Amino acid sequence: MSDGEVTAATVIGPLDVQRVMAALPHRYPMLLVDRVEEIVPDRSIRAVKAVTINEGFFQGHFPGRPIMPGVLIVEALAQAAGVLAVESLGLAGSGKLVYFMAIEEAKFRKPVEPGVLLTLEVEFVQKRSSVCKFAGRALLGEQVAATANFTAMIADPPSNG
Repeated sequence: MSDGEVTAATVIGPLDVQRVMAALPHRYPMLLVDRVEEIVPDRSIRAVKAVTINEGFFQGHFPGRPIMPGVLIVEALAQAAGVLAVESLGLAGSGKLVYFMAIEEAKFRKPVEPGVLLTLEVEFVQKRSSVCKFAGRALLGEQVAATANFTAMIADPPSNG
């Protein structure tokens, strides 16, 4: 098998929200990944955020025309990247956290409204032991809602002292 070949044995998923929460420290209302459809370790992830009218941000963004804030779409992509990094690097249960370092070239193409499934696709661009670069896109069906490139650092959580 060549390095670029993907087999069913190398694909992880689907993962329910309990497994997502095992990989991420986020909890309601900041957990923005509801399910992982597929992870190809060291390569990519496809996850889903169910966008509902019950989201707290819709009360103020915008009354009369609820739209998911772009920064939260990017956050959802980053959380999917966090799951990808944790699963690929075998860090589940280690207490390590994935911190944003940079967001670049974020573009918003289509508004994300309540009642949709937002598909989150993220792939590694560069992977090192403590710093990873990712490219992500959020989709509404086949239509691109947003894209962004971002960098994250894997580190120990801050000490409480």
